[in-house]
Amino acid sequence: MRILGIDPGTGIVGFGVIDANGQKKTLVDAGVIRTRPHQPLDDRLIEIHEEISSIIKETKPEVMVIEKLFFARNVTTAISVSHARGVLMLAGKQAKLPIIELTPLEIKQSLTGYGKATKNQVQQMVQTMLQLSELPKPDDCADALAAALCYEPSMALSK
Repeated sequence: MRILGIDPGTGIVGFGVIDANGQKKTLVDAGVIRTRPHQPLDDRLIEIHEEISSIIKETKPEVMVIEKLFFARNVTTAISVSHARGVLMLAGKQAKLPIIELTPLEIKQSLTGYGKATKNQVQQMVQTMLQLSELPKPDDCADALAAALCYEPSMALSK
């Protein structure tokens, strides 16, 4: 099964595509979508939608796992990230993908066994599970791969 993991944001969107065949997980593609800091939000959202739609078209995932916005100190940031999540989810639905939403706590707990794992611990576990020669960077990319690695087929049945 091909899984697309997403770490949403407006400045940086992390994405990771893996193939999962039982316990074997293989990296297909991963990276980030960057938008310019002083670019108007509506332009950023268009860019995010176009980029993720292109990634979906190229990699042909069967499911999208996206990180839920679960806590934010800055309300303005939370709102703009929510807009980005909406655009990312729209692209997934336009491609007819089932969408699974997981909180950062659920992802860390599933991946490392500890819901308050550090960024480095998540990166190390992603590196180990995908047998990468180095830590996945930046954090946004590692978080997206972590989301993809947490997917279980039974999740789609409960949605």
